Amino acid sequence: MKCFSFLSIFLLMLSFSCKERAILLETKVDSFRVVQDSLTLDLMAINKQGHINGFGVAIANENGVLYERGFGYANKGKKLPYDENTIQHIASISKTLIGISLMKAQEMKLLQLDDPINKYLPFKVVNPHYPDQAITIRHLATHTSSIADTDYYMENAWVMTPDQNLDDVQIEYPAQTLNSAERMESMEVFLRKVLVPKGEYYDKDLGFLKNKPGEKFKYSNIGASLAALVLEKASKTSFDAFTKTHILEPLGMSSSGWSLEQIDLEKHSRLYASPEAMLPFYTAITYPDGMLISSASDMAKYLSELIKGHAGKGTLLSATSYSELFKRQLSAQHYDERDENHPYDDEYDTGIFMGFSAKGYIGHGGGDAGVGTWMFFDEKTQTGRFIMKNTDATDRAGELQYYAVWDKMDEYVSKLDSLSN
Repeated sequence: MKCFSFLSIFLLMLSFSCKERAILLETKVDSFRVVQDSLTLDLMAINKQGHINGFGVAIANENGVLYERGFGYANKGKKLPYDENTIQHIASISKTLIGISLMKAQEMKLLQLDDPINKYLPFKVVNPHYPDQAITIRHLATHTSSIADTDYYMENAWVMTPDQNLDDVQIEYPAQTLNSAERMESMEVFLRKVLVPKGEYYDKDLGFLKNKPGEKFKYSNIGASLAALVLEKASKTSFDAFTKTHILEPLGMSSSGWSLEQIDLEKHSRLYASPEAMLPFYTAITYPDGMLISSASDMAKYLSELIKGHAGKGTLLSATSYSELFKRQLSAQHYDERDENHPYDDEYDTGIFMGFSAKGYIGHGGGDAGVGTWMFFDEKTQTGRFIMKNTDATDRAGELQYYAVWDKMDEYVSKLDSLSN
């Protein structure tokens, strides 16, 4: 009888313990949803300022997605809502996928970061001021190749997609030329024109620094696209196919792709030069440097993977490869100047196409015609944020609304993180 009594008491205590845990878990889930809803209401209020037609946001940690949502309009004229599944290109955050791809290719023994790029390219690329100094893949990946962007890049890299109605859209864009569809050509052909002597866009003095490869940091879109071409030649696979196989599909980023043909166009946001001026659909000849089309939901998955990778728990690469990806590669001598005060200046230092700010944030920002994006995580708290918008800031008010969204998310990150554990 005593044994039975002890057993009964034990089972009764266990029952109460399970019930208490269930109640605590339910309370925690409810609290998590309350915090999410509170953030949504705050962002809805910011959205009402009206300087941005539509934007998507996400918050993540290494355990997964903490928040994802869209606000405003993907198509203002048609009143189509912008939600977490709305897609648009994410500008230069795309370069981080070049970094992941290079590390994966190194794991597959297809290349080594310190290999000269001319080992793989079908044409020779050298800095004409230092013709005997090899440019390596690492130089490209850390923006120290001495290859510089020129006006030729800004005037010729972007091309409007064919078979679209160009009525009621703004074709002229001051910062970057949106060329007609007939100007489309392969990335390899374009890079030959820019980087090979006697090429149509070759400029010995403007296209190359007066510094040796590896000596100075100079952000280079052309260099990033050249790194993607090196990957293509080393892997004998197109860059978009390589990233689909080794990044997008493993992470379940099913809405993402590198061209309008690879995505669901009905989910694509229109882009705007101002809240009232719609832009045409466009792409880039040098698409790896900025033309990944994605959603807040897909980018939340990607951001969570990067945070896991930084913690040595990633799934796309080995822990060794992630360590190299996130290794700070440069020092003060590589810079003429850099911003020590801006928390999200991703050019303060660099990993393999991965930016570091002086304040401990890791990630990348981006901007193109009608596009603004930020993706950063805090290396101490291992929590991150992502934002993308479909409208250029035409004045200070537009800039402040963008920053207000970013800062408002920051107010909620620690709450969501603590309730998710």
